Amino acid sequence: MAMWRRFDAGEIREDFARIAGFGLDTVRFFLRWDDFQPEPERVDPGMLDRLETVVTLAAEARLRTAPTLCCGHMSDVNWLPAWSLDRHAPHPRFRTITAEGESPLGAGNLYDGRLLDAQLVFARAVADRLREHPAVAAWDIGHEFTSVREPSPVRVVSGEHASEPAAEREVAEWSRRLAGVLEETSSILSTAGTHAGDVTSERHIRLGSLCAPFAFASMQGRTVESAFARSRLDPEVVPFLAMLAASFSYKPVTVTGFGNPTCPSDKFSAFERFAMPGEPPNMTISPDDTAFATYPCLTEYEMAEYCTSVLERLHADGRLGAYWWCWADYADDLAAQPPFDRAPHERTCGIVRSDGSEKPVAKALAAFAGQQRTVAAANDMPMISSTYYYRTLPVSTKTLFDAFLGFVGERRNAAKTL
Repeated sequence: MAMWRRFDAGEIREDFARIAGFGLDTVRFFLRWDDFQPEPERVDPGMLDRLETVVTLAAEARLRTAPTLCCGHMSDVNWLPAWSLDRHAPHPRFRTITAEGESPLGAGNLYDGRLLDAQLVFARAVADRLREHPAVAAWDIGHEFTSVREPSPVRVVSGEHASEPAAEREVAEWSRRLAGVLEETSSILSTAGTHAGDVTSERHIRLGSLCAPFAFASMQGRTVESAFARSRLDPEVVPFLAMLAASFSYKPVTVTGFGNPTCPSDKFSAFERFAMPGEPPNMTISPDDTAFATYPCLTEYEMAEYCTSVLERLHADGRLGAYWWCWADYADDLAAQPPFDRAPHERTCGIVRSDGSEKPVAKALAAFAGQQRTVAAANDMPMISSTYYYRTLPVSTKTLFDAFLGFVGERRNAAKTL
């Protein structure tokens, strides 16, 4: 998370070489907003130099990149420049941390006004620096942006018996303007980092209008954070989320993250998932417990099997590709620092352990990548309208998940017999 401040080009070169050695072809990384844009009208030229170095190193390793702009949310914290905060708004579900430390405030309105103007400055500067760079596969205009600032909950009447989020048009204009600047300046297309919460709860956006200017839609999710999952090992959760994204956006879909936390060595998960907001919390387990982890997790070997199962399904469903979250575990000496002080599960999602040794999931990813499959034609089930879907949440998610399991079941069973 401190990559840009503690920049080590040699370490990045080594990591890229290992990633390429697994047969993986693209790396998605975050441009932390508080690192890159110290003032609304200025992007740090030194950070732009470091960004160019990273993309050049990726090209040397024959990798492509998906830089994610104005990254505020990462691992249960909103990392924000102090000037982006709204002094009238307390921080939402996730705490805010700035260069000055933890703040009780949340971000201002990302989707209009001064913060949109600042994001356009950021986008233009980054796109100009990497103009037509062959190692940039696509821009991502924001990772889990609704976790940084949820759009306005105000609704407007859209029919005799219906209403829609007033913010839908505002968010659509936000994506149109950012994608437009990026394409105009760099000739490179864009997407945006939507996540499970955007399609399983009312975040006041609609993927059809949000994704209209994009080359493809994006989706990420975890079984251990999905209320409808049948278990923490459920291989259909992420494919279902990707199907929702494809159906509601009318775009092909890339999965931008589908890893889960790994259980600490020699421990097992006592929970199938995290408690959702509004639910009773999971029971407390001591970090000193010798049998169970303090959080929902998969063992290393469960994770490898889960990885392969999800990739097989995403390919069969016609998705463009998928990113594993994330490259490496975080070292034990970071355990007391944010975000790990409150989210220890975020330390253990890597392909490699903190000492650099490979987990079994590395072999699983390499084996799948080595097959060099082409993208299959999408074959999605008939869908209800997004208007009706959001109006009937959360029942609609569970109902459609059950329908999805039935729709893909025959295809999955046929694939097993081949």
